[in-house]
Amino acid sequence: MLKIIAPAAPLRLNALVRNRHIEMLLDAARRGEALESAMARILQAWQFDSFMHVMSPSTLPLQRDDRAFIWTTLPPAWVALYAAHGHIETDPRIALTYNRNAPFLWDAADFAHDPRYAAFLADAAAFGIRSGVTMSFRDPTHGRVVVAFNSSTGPVTPRRQRAISARLGDMVLFAVTFHDVFMASIVDGDAASSETAVRLSARELQCLALAASGMTSRDIGFKLGIKPRTANYHFGNIIEKLGVLNRNEAIAVAVAKGLVRREGSVAATSRHPGPVPELPFHDALHEAVPVRPTHS
Repeated sequence: MLKIIAPAAPLRLNALVRNRHIEMLLDAARRGEALESAMARILQAWQFDSFMHVMSPSTLPLQRDDRAFIWTTLPPAWVALYAAHGHIETDPRIALTYNRNAPFLWDAADFAHDPRYAAFLADAAAFGIRSGVTMSFRDPTHGRVVVAFNSSTGPVTPRRQRAISARLGDMVLFAVTFHDVFMASIVDGDAASSETAVRLSARELQCLALAASGMTSRDIGFKLGIKPRTANYHFGNIIEKLGVLNRNEAIAVAVAKGLVRREGSVAATSRHPGPVPELPFHDALHEAVPVRPTHS
């Protein structure tokens, strides 16, 4: 489950390397202010429009954990759309930074003719995300971290590439410091998370409907083109959202609420897309398969 969180009170780290942009955030935190305003000024100075920090708390690729945490200057509508459309599967910022430490300078124009990214690029452009710099690294005590600086500029000109390269060292320092000082401690107790209210997604309704007809996770995985553990991931989300104890209770509640029928069809009022292979947020952070952009 993707959870929106707020940065925690800053940790005091020994011998912290600072620059003026890190000081701007620390000063805002000392004054008890939300970080969005300071972050907006920093982004403007670097000629970017939005910022994202997302983290999976699991340290091991095979360790099951249904949570992922995000803080972004983009509106909640973008986070909801991202989750509902399963963009974790089609976001080049995620797929192309797996097992990569070097910053990734990306441009939507590089993927314009690649159908794998079309849906993400269309939705992202509507929120002013057409290019940017993404950094991926691992936190030894939590998991994969992705930090993205996004821009509405596109295509990226050689002049802008040179300007970004000139400030990239400061951006890398800023990204890892922001994580260490403000974000890493949040996941330890999951205490500071403020989860947005969400309904069952189209995929979750599909899984419920098929389970109501007697299918196992293995059957559901085969039917929908997903892994059995991905089906289990969705049922973990369903159980948490519905506030029940197990899958059978989830089916009973869903039937009582009219979300699914016992024969396994989703209620007519719940529209959903056809079967599309899906990878959960946590698995995608750990297992995204690197793919190369297709240039025109």
